[in-house]
Amino acid sequence: MQRTLIVIPARMQSTRLPDKPLVDIAGEPMIVHVWRRAMAAERGRVVVATDTEAIVAAVRKVGGEAVLTRADHVSGSDRVFEAVSRVDAEGDFEIILNLQGDLPAVQPETIGACLAPLQDKGPQIATIAALITNAEDRTNPNSVKVIGTPTGVPGRLRALYFTRATAPAGEGPLYHHFGMYAYRRSALERFVSLRPSTLEKREQLEQLRALEDGMRIDVSLVDRVPVEVNTPADLERARRLIAGQ
Repeated sequence: MQRTLIVIPARMQSTRLPDKPLVDIAGEPMIVHVWRRAMAAERGRVVVATDTEAIVAAVRKVGGEAVLTRADHVSGSDRVFEAVSRVDAEGDFEIILNLQGDLPAVQPETIGACLAPLQDKGPQIATIAALITNAEDRTNPNSVKVIGTPTGVPGRLRALYFTRATAPAGEGPLYHHFGMYAYRRSALERFVSLRPSTLEKREQLEQLRALEDGMRIDVSLVDRVPVEVNTPADLERARRLIAGQ
């Protein structure tokens, strides 16, 4: 079995929700909830990568592993790669999962779904998406859509494009993409070595850099939509969800 390292990048510089990783949810910081969900998935070693001592302290307080990274990273992928390079310099881990630090209610099976495509030889990167059922999300630019073609594996697409627009046109389902990524280690190293691409800068979507470079991204379709905490309203929704579990 391929060895997996789950890295949770977390930084404090959120403008819409100050000190986001440390906001309280049911008596614990949000980052601790994400760490617990990653541990519950039992898919491999879990490390939090951050630029803030307070986040390191919060994770270590509950027995978790955290590493302090540079503060000047442009993206979470860059932070993840620094953490991987530091905690696994020997290259023992073949698969790296970048799990966002703002998914406190993510289901362990969703993490497994993200990793599943990399059991096959074709894809270099894997991610997740869910069917859009809310009409407003079809036109919301904050709801990123993935355009994909069936791979022959039920519930799986090969990504052709990611966009903030309402696409593809015509009758049929639209899929909301979520920023959880599993990489082959070589793919992550290649990805962070690339300069931001033309379409990436236009759409403000990092994953387009990989597609423009010819890398293959497969998408697992999931039923349960992870709650991303970006605003105070999202935070209250996550609190209600976790309180009801």
